[in-house]
Amino acid sequence: TALENEVIIRCAGLTKEVQLIQQALSEIAAGGQRFIFYKGETEYYLALDEILFFETENGIIHVHTADDIYQTKYKLYELEEQLPGYFMRVSKSAILNVDKIYSMTKNLSACLVQFNKSHKQVYVSRYYFKPLKEKLEEMRMRR
Repeated sequence: TALENEVIIRCAGLTKEVQLIQQALSEIAAGGQRFIFYKGETEYYLALDEILFFETENGIIHVHTADDIYQTKYKLYELEEQLPGYFMRVSKSAILNVDKIYSMTKNLSACLVQFNKSHKQVYVSRYYFKPLKEKLEEMRMRR
C-alpha cells in the first residue's frame, strides 16, 4: 500500500486561525487534485491550479488554461460545490481561479479580469465584484 501524507494539528480549541490553517491545507491538497477534461474524444488529466476559469456557452462548460480550452461534463453549480476555495463564481456563466488574477479593470456595468501569462479575460458581473474584492483581500492577508 502507498504511504499517505498526514498532517496533525494539536490545539486547545478550534479557533478562527486553526480553521484557516485547515482550509489552507485542503486547498493545497486540492490544487494538485486532477480532474478529467475533454477535447473531442480525448481525455486530459489536469491539476486545478492550471485552470484560469470555467465558462458556460450554449450549455457547454469550457475550461480555460493559459493557452488551451477543454470541456467538462460538470455543470457550473456542480463545479462550485467541488472546487477549492480559491475558485469563485463571478457571473451567471463563469467561475474563476482567484489565484491567477493579474489585473481587474472596473467600468459601470462590470469588471474585466485578466490573467497572468495569458491573453484570456473574463467579465465579473457587478453583483460579484465586491465579494471578489473581499476574497482577494482575504487571500492576500493569508499569505
